[in-house]
Amino acid sequence: MVKLFALSIFHKGASEARLLKTASDLQSFSFFQRGTVNEFMTFASKTIVERTQPALRQSVKQDAYMCHVYVRADNLAGVLIADHEYPHRVAHTLITKILDDFTAKVSADQWPNGTEATISFDLLPAFLARYQNPLEADPLTKMQNDLDETKIILKNTIEAVLERGEKLDDMVSKSEKLSLQSKAFYKTAKKTNSCCSFT
Repeated sequence: MVKLFALSIFHKGASEARLLKTASDLQSFSFFQRGTVNEFMTFASKTIVERTQPALRQSVKQDAYMCHVYVRADNLAGVLIADHEYPHRVAHTLITKILDDFTAKVSADQWPNGTEATISFDLLPAFLARYQNPLEADPLTKMQNDLDETKIILKNTIEAVLERGEKLDDMVSKSEKLSLQSKAFYKTAKKTNSCCSFT
């Protein structure tokens, strides 16, 4: 079943990415897991934005999820997290549309120091609801033909995005942005997934 989990907008600064707005639909997770899942999705999104060069698109696989990222030349970035069945082209077209709408409503001078509380842009929940069905984006994809010519880099895991020698496990354990509960959830999920691996 096609599922869109989260949409986020970041500003990629010189040293770190700043979250400006986000919306998520985590109804498919248990009530007790939602906070942890949301926190980890934000952490992964921020990390991938920080590791993506300006004017570049990437799609990164991580377990059962795909994290689609576009960092524009002006350092405004969009992230869409979905399952593997959500079409890549639709994901990247939607990110472009969201960033264009954001640019029209929020001036660039607010991006470097903005926060979710200070930025006024309330369209993400509507985008998240409307585009759960990727067929809704058909008119959007027909209008966005230049995306076909844009190279989208596909990475198999978030590990491939990290710098040489950097490990996700180390980043998770050192992160001040993740709660102890999220760190424990990550370790448990990793152990659960590794027990069933045949490689």
